[in-house]
Amino acid sequence: MHVVIMGCGRLGSTLAHKLDSRGHSVAIIDRNADAFRRLGAEFGGTTVTGIGFDRDVLREAGIERADAFAAVSSGDNSNIISARLARENFGVARVVARIYDARRAQVYERLGIPTVATIRWAADRMVRHLVPEGTVEVFRDPTSAVSIVEAPLHRDWVGRTIKALEDGTGARVAYLMRFGIGSLATASTVLQDGDQVFVVVTDDIVENVLAAAAGAEPGGH
Repeated sequence: MHVVIMGCGRLGSTLAHKLDSRGHSVAIIDRNADAFRRLGAEFGGTTVTGIGFDRDVLREAGIERADAFAAVSSGDNSNIISARLARENFGVARVVARIYDARRAQVYERLGIPTVATIRWAADRMVRHLVPEGTVEVFRDPTSAVSIVEAPLHRDWVGRTIKALEDGTGARVAYLMRFGIGSLATASTVLQDGDQVFVVVTDDIVENVLAAAAGAEPGGH
């Protein structure tokens, strides 16, 4: 893949290194040439000095043959303008923009451009570290809307099916760990003692889901 990145700050440079190390072709744009020092001598991609929503600058970075584009500068407006250019003018299939204002991020999501609302994501993660609630979160999507958490089960769920658990908690089971091995459970999978169950939730339902899982199964023992 050829990936164009706008913004060589901490996130942009880290992203560039990760993609470069995986063998992808990478071009990174920044208006400040000194920013490229973050990349170090081992970076094998291309650097382009200029404004990331300038069409000529984007062409120099190879936007016309790009498979993906990431707008991760420090400015919301610059990021969304360049992301829309990449998507709408140059037809780049995979486009993502970092947006600091979570309310604006929702608007851009509706335009079909995935966004990473940095402040919301970071705040959510910090709250989970600062205020232990017994929730083990193993995944959170880039927009911070959906997560996968471990749902400790009441013993009464043992012997019941995954479908019963999903009906009882209102959440979808993502996978379970049994004897240290992960597996994709089906609706008819019967829960065993010692199973670790991980469910897909949103922030507005996670508390109720975990409470239901930790409570006795309706009609249980």
